[in-house]
Amino acid sequence: MDLTICVLGLLALIVDGIRCQGVYAPPTVRIIHSGHACNVEEERHTERVYTIREGETLELTCLVTGHPRPQIRWTKTAGSVSDRFQDSSVFNETLHIAKIQRTQGGRYYCKAENGLGSPAIKSIRVDVYYLDDPVVTVHQSIGEAKEQFYYERTVFLRCVANSNPPVRYSWHRGREVLTQGSDKGVEIYEPFFTQGETKILKLKNLRPQDYANYSCIASVRNVCGIPDRSVIFRLTNKTASPSIKLLVEDPIVVNPGQTVSLVCITTGGEPPPILTWVSSNDSLPQRSVVKGGTLTLPAITSDEAGVYSCVASNNVGNPAKKSTTIVVRALKKGRFWITPDPYHNDDHIQIGREVKISCQVEATPPEELTFSWLKNGRALRSSERMVITQTDPDISPGTTNLDIIDLKFTDFGTYTCVAALKGGGIPEISIDVNISSTTVPPNLTVPRGKSPLVAREGDTVELECLVSGKPKPIILWSRADKEAPMPDGSMQMESYDGVLRIVNVSREMTGSYRCQTSQYNGFNVKPREAIVELIVQYPPTVEPVFMEMRQGLGRPVVMTCRVLRAHPSRVLRFEWLLSNRLLHAGAFDAQRDETEYTIRSLNRDGWGEYTCNVINEAGAGKCTFQVTGKAYPPEFYYDTYNPLWQNRPRVYGFKLQWTQMNPNAVDRIVAYRLGIRQMGLQRWWEQEIPVDGTINKGELMTHNLTELIKPESYEVRLTPITRFGEGDSAIRIVTYSAPINPHLREFHCSFEEEPICMFTQDKNDDFDWTRHSAATRDTKYTPNTGPSGDHSGSKQGFYMYIETSRPRKEGDQARLISPFFNVAPKNPYGITNPPAYCFGFFYHMYGKHIGTLNAFLKQKGQTASEGLVWSLSGNQGDRWKQAKVSIHPTSSFQVVLQGIRGPGIEGDIAIDDITLEEGECRDPPPNLSAKALSTSCHIWLLCVTLVLTLLEGQR
Repeated sequence: MDLTICVLGLLALIVDGIRCQGVYAPPTVRIIHSGHACNVEEERHTERVYTIREGETLELTCLVTGHPRPQIRWTKTAGSVSDRFQDSSVFNETLHIAKIQRTQGGRYYCKAENGLGSPAIKSIRVDVYYLDDPVVTVHQSIGEAKEQFYYERTVFLRCVANSNPPVRYSWHRGREVLTQGSDKGVEIYEPFFTQGETKILKLKNLRPQDYANYSCIASVRNVCGIPDRSVIFRLTNKTASPSIKLLVEDPIVVNPGQTVSLVCITTGGEPPPILTWVSSNDSLPQRSVVKGGTLTLPAITSDEAGVYSCVASNNVGNPAKKSTTIVVRALKKGRFWITPDPYHNDDHIQIGREVKISCQVEATPPEELTFSWLKNGRALRSSERMVITQTDPDISPGTTNLDIIDLKFTDFGTYTCVAALKGGGIPEISIDVNISSTTVPPNLTVPRGKSPLVAREGDTVELECLVSGKPKPIILWSRADKEAPMPDGSMQMESYDGVLRIVNVSREMTGSYRCQTSQYNGFNVKPREAIVELIVQYPPTVEPVFMEMRQGLGRPVVMTCRVLRAHPSRVLRFEWLLSNRLLHAGAFDAQRDETEYTIRSLNRDGWGEYTCNVINEAGAGKCTFQVTGKAYPPEFYYDTYNPLWQNRPRVYGFKLQWTQMNPNAVDRIVAYRLGIRQMGLQRWWEQEIPVDGTINKGELMTHNLTELIKPESYEVRLTPITRFGEGDSAIRIVTYSAPINPHLREFHCSFEEEPICMFTQDKNDDFDWTRHSAATRDTKYTPNTGPSGDHSGSKQGFYMYIETSRPRKEGDQARLISPFFNVAPKNPYGITNPPAYCFGFFYHMYGKHIGTLNAFLKQKGQTASEGLVWSLSGNQGDRWKQAKVSIHPTSSFQVVLQGIRGPGIEGDIAIDDITLEEGECRDPPPNLSAKALSTSCHIWLLCVTLVLTLLEGQR
């Protein structure tokens, strides 16, 4: 009885339209790589290091499992500093960085989460390898020996190259290789404080033979195919550090608009120095022109003033540098202020008292600034009663004062301060100050009704302070209630008429504002100030702004609209509407900040958009609720074991599986509308899949897609249907690849998908097999070897191959291990007549340095680890060939494909279309590919196999 139930249960698993329970699962993740990796290695089983050459393409793929389908996010950290790609994470399964740069090395994290359990996180460290051209710098020292008639001249040649991994240096003199101890006059060493970064060649007490060409060769030992780089320096008895001369004055004072030319010449140095110009302004002006040692600045402006330096370098000694300062004449910001007699408390100007008029400008250069004073247009000279002085530049630069002692009626008039520069060419600045009986200090008041000022958010408001007095000073506006910037972003705003205008006022601008007189263009007295209150009203802020509510017919629906903020906070009223039809209205009481509307039993007329308007004096806030019976989208199940199955040689089938998101939220789902179209075509084919009974949460549903054409991909759209109508759709792509199932009677792998049919790389070999297609493979490292397409001739198809370029060496081996294949014994006591299997694959062995391709049978529990079943060596021509061998395992087994590198780089070996079939091998039909030869397992065959196995086990 138990066996019958078990068999029936197994048979039920393959019925079309099957529904299983409990498939929700937290995410798992692993990282795989493609692109131009040099190697990937495991460190202590916890850290994976991916090495890539600068300028190549980095491609990392995050393979995930879990249901619902996890969201994938790539991030990166570089050391302790978090680094995001262009300030954003990559939300995609594949991270693709073309032409990777050295700064993009670091640890990359793939994070997958689907709301179940903790997020799954895996990481891989990316190491970017590079080698820059080396640079040789030369330093020399000359020491005299006392009481002797000779001097010692020692030269140091330092070689430096930026690289990863660390560089190895070698020195050559002409064709002679220099090593430590090979020449008594030569010493080669690495300074302790820069160990590994540089290598110094010391030539002590120069000899005639030391004058020669010296080569520094930098090498990273051809890692990632990076070639060695070298630089040559010619040492002669004339080798000397650079010296230069500037043929200009310092400083150079010019008027704006002039053209300035700076000339720099070399006066010494061997090899001839290279001249460059730099500026204290970070970079040279955009319009500047550099020709040889001459820098030309056409139509110079004040912004281009600064220090300009000529730098000469020839890598001998220290660079030579000479600088000059360009000063561009300018006069700006003319201001004045009136200071009453400081010995009286009265701020007014009165006859018989002292009054001082001050005038200030910003001048460049300050030493050229001159002032003159006029009274009523006539020149004024300093006298006992009219004292003209210039303020100390350290206290108040660019300031002149006119002190009028014992003010008389005849002193009333207009005084003019004129500022000019001695060099000329700059317009003068004239400032008029009127002194009369009407010259009075300022006063500030706020007009009636202008404080507090009430405005609505978004309005334009004008805060106003009335200023009296003569002359009228500039008014400064600032926040009085807190340290906060003004609307323009500054801490203080100037106003000449006392009005502060704010456009598009916001609620954050509510508060107190201070208007205050400035000392400029007015009296130099204690500032007058006043306060203006601004109140900004705004409509209620409510939540939710939008909410979708899905519900089935006959069920209750409760909608709640909540007030978060409002000014005035006393809300006047609320109103509920359905499609502009008033349902309910009322007023808030003092204790409540929310309003509810309830549908006791939802009917068809109750579907639609509900709005709740919450209204105060400033306007209305709106909550929107979309009440619908629309079903949630289905959740495609991506973790189906072997979803592809073949029924005829030219077509394939796909087991489409899904669960329903929140199935009980709305009415029962009666059917699904299935749409399918071939990628690249416009036409959709549709059919309905009926659903019997109620779908439970987490219940897995299956529908078999048939008659899909190999090897095309398809877009599949699935839409749930209820009494309401169609719900939300879900879309996925179905891609063809050969089925993966090592427990069936036929196995076929064409490496079209990244998991490579559960094959694994041997961790104890020398390097790995690489998955590639002709469309993506970079052939610049391996000419005259390797296939031009996969076995079927497709440029897009994938295959596995061994890359024999450096750093691979002769005899290195790469091993690819299949998954375990079970051998089910008909007799529970063991296998007396081992079954036969035909192991087949296609190989491509083209190139003059081809090594060996071996196939091994590895059986579980056998004392002898592996047995060689097939082997071939040497160049077999530029074409794919098929190999077939019969094997007779007695227990669960694996097959191992071993590629061994030959004597050179033109030795790439490729494999494709691996098959394993029950029975002895038969000769393949002519001109048929392995893809066409492989046929799918029939479902009834699986059933029979399972039943027979179970029955035999019961006996």
